[in-house]
Amino acid sequence: MPRYRIDIEYDGGPYAGWQRQMGQHSVQEAIEKAIAAFAGEEATLRGAGRTDAGVHALGQVAHVELSRKWEPNTVRDAINAHLRLANETVSILRAAAVADDFDARFSAKTRHYLYRILNRRAPPALERGRVWHIPKRLDADAMHEAAQRLVGHHDFTTFRSVQCQAKSPVKTLDRLDVARLGEEIEIRASARSFLHNQVRSLAGTLKKVGEGAWSADDVQEALEARDRAACGPVAPARGLYLVTVDY
Repeated sequence: MPRYRIDIEYDGGPYAGWQRQMGQHSVQEAIEKAIAAFAGEEATLRGAGRTDAGVHALGQVAHVELSRKWEPNTVRDAINAHLRLANETVSILRAAAVADDFDARFSAKTRHYLYRILNRRAPPALERGRVWHIPKRLDADAMHEAAQRLVGHHDFTTFRSVQCQAKSPVKTLDRLDVARLGEEIEIRASARSFLHNQVRSLAGTLKKVGEGAWSADDVQEALEARDRAACGPVAPARGLYLVTVDY
């Protein structure tokens, strides 16, 4: 059966997450319904990452098998047409025919996430629901310095949700950078794979450093504690974006 890779952008606010869930609206289900509407068949979409409720994507990747061969641009445009009709906040950016062994999840080499903090007194108007608003000024340089303690191969139990289904808490974090761009602070994280809530847990912990409540040594101690109770607050989902996936 012809297999297609599709690259996806979505506002995660209206959804219970990427993964199809009984009785809840998900991104996966929205796209599968659009595929059924244009192709006349039920197809299962498999994504690169299971983003949580409220998390956004600039470059989620998924693959799907269809019984009929379609031009990739037709796949993109037809899915988008039905997504628009259903008033979904999801857009297919690209579609491409791929080999049978391409797997959006297991073929992925690196996943890149962005966490956005709007750091100003005034609350967001245009970016409401898409950033974490923190009125008190944060020290982005101190946050970046502390973040480097977390880069590398570690046991990330402290930064892992108790609902995480990963077999091991040990992961390699390739990048964790913090930078201020005007009124916004960006946290960028890259790794082959992440634990459930890992990026949001890291962002919430680094926020404590930015406000002066924690030092880089405190972050190191939290990591080495391997105890979820040692984690800082979990940052809200609305500031998190799956930016892109490398293959």
